[in-house]
Amino acid sequence: MRALKFLLLFALLGLLSCNRESAEKYWIPENLEDYPVAELHSSITHVQPMTGIVLWEETGSTKSWVTLEFAYMLYNDVCKEKDVYDWSPVENLLNDIAKRGHQAVIRFRYTYVGKSCAVPDYIKAWPGYKETKGKSEGKTTYFPDWRCEELQRFHKEFHRRFAERYDSDPRLAFLETGFGLWAEYHIYDGPFIIGQTFPSKAFQADFLKSMDDWFKDTPWMISIDAADDTYGPFEDDRKLLNLNFGNFDDSFMCEDHDGYNYDSWSFFGKDRYKKAPLGGEFSYYSDYDQKHCLDKKGMYGRKFEDEAAKFHMTFIIGADQPSYQKDSRLEEASMAMGYRFKVEDFRVVDGEALLLVANKGVAPIYRDAFMAVNGVRSSFNLRTLMPGTSRWMSVSAPEISPSNCAVTIECDHLVKGQKGIEFEADVK
Repeated sequence: MRALKFLLLFALLGLLSCNRESAEKYWIPENLEDYPVAELHSSITHVQPMTGIVLWEETGSTKSWVTLEFAYMLYNDVCKEKDVYDWSPVENLLNDIAKRGHQAVIRFRYTYVGKSCAVPDYIKAWPGYKETKGKSEGKTTYFPDWRCEELQRFHKEFHRRFAERYDSDPRLAFLETGFGLWAEYHIYDGPFIIGQTFPSKAFQADFLKSMDDWFKDTPWMISIDAADDTYGPFEDDRKLLNLNFGNFDDSFMCEDHDGYNYDSWSFFGKDRYKKAPLGGEFSYYSDYDQKHCLDKKGMYGRKFEDEAAKFHMTFIIGADQPSYQKDSRLEEASMAMGYRFKVEDFRVVDGEALLLVANKGVAPIYRDAFMAVNGVRSSFNLRTLMPGTSRWMSVSAPEISPSNCAVTIECDHLVKGQKGIEFEADVK
């Protein structure tokens, strides 16, 4: 009966405290004095799953601080004939990454500086399809013909099928998508023609809405450059900002980050991290940026840890960082991103445990995860625990007692051999 009363009160106060996150940490369950404090000690010893500095998949890194690996993938590696899809390149990639106990961040692209276009062969032969050949960064580069209705149909069909196959796949952490150079939502150097070398805003809007329908589990992200009305459809249709996408920034920590980059982040909303992950890549604007972005003293008057907290970063691609920083520094910087759970109070009576759990990180966890006692999960989903907040939660099971209460965090979205989710605790 005590457990039932607790859960009813928990639900009622949850409704009353909606949009009042600061109130959550001060709510105390009914009859808390009836629950003796139980000793609980735990520490976070490694970078948490689905967070941190990301290395490219091709490095095959087994560094202890790596949990994520990034890879570009090509549309024409999967599809060459109409409606014929060979997912083996994706399978091979995901399997290779998972074998190392890591998860993947994937971005499919059509256009890459100095390379041919990754449009499927059958579309390149489609009547009326004509790619644009131009110079980008001084290199001959090929751009898709977005006037082609078959390319538009294929693009949507590809992502629909990808979602059907991989939306709940634990090998996949995050999906990045976009158009233009590197799928980063710009053609800053080269033949930019909206509706031709870059898809029309109407098609973009239709595609983004469809992505929101197709991907229910896998967080998906677009570049902050989509804030630019030159490329993105959001100024024309502000309702698109309600879609559940995250953002990535491919020039994080650059010298003028407080200008264009900050404005682009802000355009998508300072609370976007509450619905989807934010990530990116360290700036390649100069060799200096790469060499010093993780300096303890910072660069350009900013320190990485402060910026990670400011933008609620979950991960960042840092492929070159092992050349400039020691593993200890890379682990430290990685642990400054994403979620970080702490059990602040722990109470146990026979058959029931109460836990006060806080998120001390800079972002939520973006997959379902649950506190568990003796393998029995709380009904509260840690995915909803925002940084800077804490919540009481309960676990009821006959075998729970002050002398038998092993506490863990359980998440079904992990790969075999991956280090699990840890928490801090010093309750006594």
